[in-house]
Amino acid sequence: MKIVKVETFRVPPRWLFLAVTTDEGVTGWGEPVVEGRAETVQTAIAELSDYLIGSDPLRIEDTWQVLTKGGFYRGGPVLSSAVAGIDQALWDIAGKVYGVPVYDLLGGPVRDRVRIYGWIGGDRPSALAEDAQRQVAAGLTAVKMNGSEELTAIDTPRQLDLLVERVSAVREVLGPDRDLAVDFHGRYSPAMARRALPLLEPLRPIFVEEPVVPELSADLGRIAAGTSIPIATGERLYSRWDFRDLLGSGVAVVQPDLSHAGGISEVRRIAAMAEAYGVSLAPHCPLGPIALAACVQVDVATPNFLIQEQSLGIHYNVGSDLLDYLVDRSVFAAPDGWLARPTRPGLGIEVDEAEVRRAAQHPHRWRNAIWRHTDGSFAEW
Repeated sequence: MKIVKVETFRVPPRWLFLAVTTDEGVTGWGEPVVEGRAETVQTAIAELSDYLIGSDPLRIEDTWQVLTKGGFYRGGPVLSSAVAGIDQALWDIAGKVYGVPVYDLLGGPVRDRVRIYGWIGGDRPSALAEDAQRQVAAGLTAVKMNGSEELTAIDTPRQLDLLVERVSAVREVLGPDRDLAVDFHGRYSPAMARRALPLLEPLRPIFVEEPVVPELSADLGRIAAGTSIPIATGERLYSRWDFRDLLGSGVAVVQPDLSHAGGISEVRRIAAMAEAYGVSLAPHCPLGPIALAACVQVDVATPNFLIQEQSLGIHYNVGSDLLDYLVDRSVFAAPDGWLARPTRPGLGIEVDEAEVRRAAQHPHRWRNAIWRHTDGSFAEW
């Protein structure tokens, strides 16, 4: 079996899909994208295709090693995301060839269902309590919200009060039997994070995510030591080497993104490393159906899995939805806040190729917002 075709599809709302086709007619799907840099990743895929065409799709690990290391210059979000989507597609092919879900190729399932959470916004708040109530009505047992809008390095007491007010409003809706995660989105300085986290402790978040930008990861140990709230991070880290120094720092949850951090192969290794430190896995995934399907395969096979992000109802998905590109939408049904273990071969989904090709005729040019402080200086989004 050999790879004969590699195609990419830039589809609304902000996603990039990949199809890898073999000479035996088996097609694997992946989702390689850097949000806001989809065209750049498309170019990287085209460059990597020079190696892929004619190669054996079942040599997944060898292909991963060549694509990540064979070009001499390594790592970073663009290359790692391109490799991630290719890796997903190759695992999809392997599962279809052998007639089993990918998790069976990873050692088999360790759980029968996967807990998910949903987004309710929070950084441009308007109706947080109502949004949380809608997620509860939909059956979710956990939600995540942004904690704050843009912040200065040492912001006012009022900003801290607003954080507590917003999180308190959501906690009141959720009660003690559901979980609430708070995303700081890298908007806090280490000093602001240390001030804010103790204030949230009575509200008992399941975790606070990305309290500082990844460039300041060396400060996470001090931040974690100053609070009882579990600290989560990792959506902007791209390999096991990026995670290596974090795992002994006191971080409680790692959040590699299967469309950024080298795909199924690398996230599986990151999870195993984390397990040795008592750290849980909660894959980052505000993306499309292929990325979520890949996450679920890893979640089912990973002992230290905690909870899965997904993008149904997320505010980024304007004009399109997670389910729009699937033939059978029931695979992501979660009326009680849990996804059932998928049983179809490969990634467990059937992509609606005709709809993907139709949507790709009008490719998006999504870009994240640029925020500024009141003095005109750049602010973290």
